[in-house]
Amino acid sequence: MNPLERYLPLVDDEEAFLSACDRALPSVVRVNTIKATPDRVRRALREEGIDVDPVDWHEGLFRLPDGSPGRNWPYVHGWIHGQEEVSVLPALALEAEPGDRVLDACAAPGSKTTQIAAAVDDRGTIVANDNNLGRLSALRHNAERLGATSIAVTNQDARNVSLSPFPFEAFDHALVDVPCSCEGTCRKNPDVLEEWTFEHVEAVAGVQKGIATRAVQATRPGGTVVYSTCTFAPEENEAVLQHVLENESCELVEFDLPVRTEPGVTEWDGERFDDAMELAHRVYPHHNDTGGFFCAKLRVTDDEGVTAG
Repeated sequence: MNPLERYLPLVDDEEAFLSACDRALPSVVRVNTIKATPDRVRRALREEGIDVDPVDWHEGLFRLPDGSPGRNWPYVHGWIHGQEEVSVLPALALEAEPGDRVLDACAAPGSKTTQIAAAVDDRGTIVANDNNLGRLSALRHNAERLGATSIAVTNQDARNVSLSPFPFEAFDHALVDVPCSCEGTCRKNPDVLEEWTFEHVEAVAGVQKGIATRAVQATRPGGTVVYSTCTFAPEENEAVLQHVLENESCELVEFDLPVRTEPGVTEWDGERFDDAMELAHRVYPHHNDTGGFFCAKLRVTDDEGVTAG
């Protein structure tokens, strides 16, 4: 069975959903505002003979013709970075500001990390962690190419991230873009559907719960944790959040995204989730011509459930 068929009860148009998932994904680049502006990048690409199509909901995203986004000098000089449209949503939801201390728990290869660095004007401390030492080399390369100097790279299991190397006791924000079953990436990597197993979904959900739990624990009261995946599976999305809500001092909060989304689900396969799950956002490929995505935002409270300033 095509694993996408298990999610048909969640979508408004089954045929449009399946058809969109079967189409190739457009090539997109994000402007790196540490080094350039959208207008300057647009001119540079057009001078190179590359016709750009601005993404209507974000001035710093451009769709490019088919081909590698890295085959031009603006990319080499760090003016742009290849990044799928929906991949920019978690960092937008995070709303980090200059001077903030931010944990990117599963950071490699660094697309979201460097986006956060640009959002804070490269001022603050962004701890970019990943447990895969090989992938960290790509993260470091991207950070250097994009000129992001506010990033500190660590190699830890995100379920046990330690703050001991840093002169502070908690983060202001945490981004938890966890490893997942990745069905939402099927437009650029169709193999994920052939390799999909429910056993993997169950296994990775346990890891996700551990990572999200530790991120909440490492964030100060009043701080925020953004949880995101590129899967449609409620087992890896709402069920993970349910676990965190029941075991940690935090609450789901409302936030806006600049694309069409559907609310998180409150029931799935006989399991009931907190009604606040509707504050989460589900992104389906047929609504925005993107990949699939899930994004939710948590505010950390103290042990009595009170949010500190």
